[in-house]
Amino acid sequence: MASTPFPVRVLGGPTALFDYGGLRFLTDPTFDEPGDYHSAGQKILTKTTASAGRPSELGAVDVVLLSHDEHPDNLDTAGRAFLAEVPLTLTTPGGGQRLGDRARGLADWESIELARPGGGVLTVHGVPAIHGPGAREEVEPVTGEVVGFVLTGDELPTVYVSGDNASLDAVKEIAERFAPVHTAILFAGAPSFPVLFGGAPIVFDSVQTAEAARILGALRAVPVHYDGWDHYAEGRAELTAAFAAAGLADRLDLGSPMPRED
Repeated sequence: MASTPFPVRVLGGPTALFDYGGLRFLTDPTFDEPGDYHSAGQKILTKTTASAGRPSELGAVDVVLLSHDEHPDNLDTAGRAFLAEVPLTLTTPGGGQRLGDRARGLADWESIELARPGGGVLTVHGVPAIHGPGAREEVEPVTGEVVGFVLTGDELPTVYVSGDNASLDAVKEIAERFAPVHTAILFAGAPSFPVLFGGAPIVFDSVQTAEAARILGALRAVPVHYDGWDHYAEGRAELTAAFAAAGLADRLDLGSPMPRED
């Protein structure tokens, strides 16, 4: 496994930008300005902070890795419009059907090879993710289908993108196939809602995020999905404390912010 570091630019919420194998990848695009989101006349979510990078500042994005398309804190209005500018969006099987010709769904363990600009290919694997506590058959009818991703290639470091996952058992399955992982981009924040699953987190809390990094043997863990929205219960301080308590402080990378030009 190659160990050459590469920057991961954390843009806020679940959105991160990185170059890998000559291609530029973006996770779950969220570019709306702060504001409320409503469903059936009720406020469901509030975005509190603008993205640290506008779409026009990102350069040419080759692939969006979209964990799911059904929640605005993973794909908001501006993020959805951005997909029309990207050649390929990889997402859930259901999302692949909903999002049009430029989207492709990946089931668990399904993979796609992408041509690298300098020759050769890299592979994106769809991997399990469960958006809440419990078995998939109990969770998906409530919060929907989610997919994670593993990226591999000759002479390239292995990269894991968790998506909105709350299952360490899923991480163990992924580790059995792909560990050790060089870079794990881990969705965190411990979001929860009183009406769902007794208020239990539907994405990793900080302790689980550190444990996922340990299970994967990750040389670097880059948390996302912990700031910019009011339903995130834990942030940078809790993540730093959890990684320190797990003896993994040297593995934690809070990312390379992209300065915003006003």
